Amino acid sequence: MKLLFDENLAPRLAPALEGLFPDSAHLHALGLGSADDVAVWQYARAHGFTIVTKDADFHERATILGYPPKVVWIRRGNCSTGEIERILRDHAEALRELEADRDTGILSLL
Repeated sequence: MKLLFDENLAPRLAPALEGLFPDSAHLHALGLGSADDVAVWQYARAHGFTIVTKDADFHERATILGYPPKVVWIRRGNCSTGEIERILRDHAEALRELEADRDTGILSLL
């Protein structure tokens, strides 16, 4: 499973989670740091990424357009990068289940 970290998340998440989610990337590393949601969506779809975000916009886009790409929506208020990493590590199995589930396109994590 390849995760694409939205610009509202720290770039260091991709290397920190490389062992669990190889080939994951942050938008900035791909030159998409200032890209709009449509461009991010299209890139994720074309390259097999699951978008990880704290932004409700991708949840809404997935609800309207369907998937791929799938979306992991972290619904935690102001929190540290370490907390985000822990949330993703703690829910690694749920993320893998999302990837395998043909009928689900959004995973909401608190």
